[in-house]
Amino acid sequence: MEPQLGPEAAALRPGWLALLLWVSALSCSFSLPASSPSSLVSQVRTSYNFGRTFLGLDKCNACIGTSICKKFFKEEIRSDNWLASHLGLPPDFLLSYPANYSDDSKIWRPVEIFRLVSKYQNEISDRRICASASAPKTCSIERVLRKTERFQKWLQAKRLTPDLVQGLASPLLRCPSQRLLDRVVRRYAEVADAGSIFMDHFTDRDKLRLLYTLAVNSHPILLQIFPGAEGWPLPKYLGSCGRFLVSTSTRPLQEFYGAPPDQAADLAYQLLGVLESLRSNDLNYFFYFTHIDAGMFGVFNNGHLFIRDASAVGVIDKQEGSQEATRAGENKDIFSCLVSGCQVQLPSCESVSEKQSLVLVCQKLLPRLLQGRFPSPVQDDIDSALAQCGDSTRPDPEVLGAASWLKDILRPLRTCDSRFAYRYPDCKYNDKF
Repeated sequence: MEPQLGPEAAALRPGWLALLLWVSALSCSFSLPASSPSSLVSQVRTSYNFGRTFLGLDKCNACIGTSICKKFFKEEIRSDNWLASHLGLPPDFLLSYPANYSDDSKIWRPVEIFRLVSKYQNEISDRRICASASAPKTCSIERVLRKTERFQKWLQAKRLTPDLVQGLASPLLRCPSQRLLDRVVRRYAEVADAGSIFMDHFTDRDKLRLLYTLAVNSHPILLQIFPGAEGWPLPKYLGSCGRFLVSTSTRPLQEFYGAPPDQAADLAYQLLGVLESLRSNDLNYFFYFTHIDAGMFGVFNNGHLFIRDASAVGVIDKQEGSQEATRAGENKDIFSCLVSGCQVQLPSCESVSEKQSLVLVCQKLLPRLLQGRFPSPVQDDIDSALAQCGDSTRPDPEVLGAASWLKDILRPLRTCDSRFAYRYPDCKYNDKF
């Protein structure tokens, strides 16, 4: 059961309480106004002192100087809409929460706050790190990670190469090419842009922060190296720190399962288009999902669909080829075990087919959007296309062909009006939209 604040908290302004919450999460300690009742002081400290739970690294200044801390201390992030009527905290199992962001304290924009792994996984990760050094449960997480053989190699490295990331559990790094890793270094937003593929401008802490983020969850890295501003179907990255990420807000796809037929057709059409762009793009990267659920996709308030959670997205370089760690246990260390079991093996790069993401989407997501929504014979055609698209036994060309057929069916079912602001009024003059 979540701790709750007493009735004295009702007198506090929600914005002040929310700001207090986040300052406590980053500074690990805080003081309340002298007028606050002593009972409230005790309860607030118990409820809101997150410390290492959010940061992942145990030093209170683990993220000072990174973009997320600038957002907290130079600008503002408020999570007023976290707070229920009793001013309690949200359930621990939630992985993301809505908040508001401003860089001028006048214009507020919705953002989302993600925990990159759950609280339960956080605790397992911390225990594993301490156990790897035969240290007590309360050991210095950062000090232990700094002494590892992998990080010592990172300290000596001038360039991020495939051998430095082999063994990490991230799908992004299962089949890394040098071209992909150079892109990670050049576009890593937590250091000043030096326009270089070399890590000469990285401090020791910068290298540890990048390694730790790649090991825990590559989602914030993908947002940085394939930004939405360049046309990639990902939300805007605002900053991250340890296991903590802030990005622009979207509504989860499952909230639209009961949408009107024209909106359902539009979202399904967009989803198929997103997968097509991940499969075929100008940079010759092939993106695929290792697994899929509706929470991985979100919709902006203008109706535009994006990938909301890219933690299960793998990347294969079709231009340069990929370098895969194939031998069992190769380069396995504590960084390989921070999210899942140390023995978990990701599928080989050669086993990933072009149809993989399409089959998952046609099996798990599109039926919830499209089945039973349209009159016959249109619904019959949709059901037939879904069945073919979701059949994993069919060869790749047949699955891709079924997806293309489904897009053709859905295109005329979409309406052109201001509800779909992302393509309006262009859709009035060009059937492409």
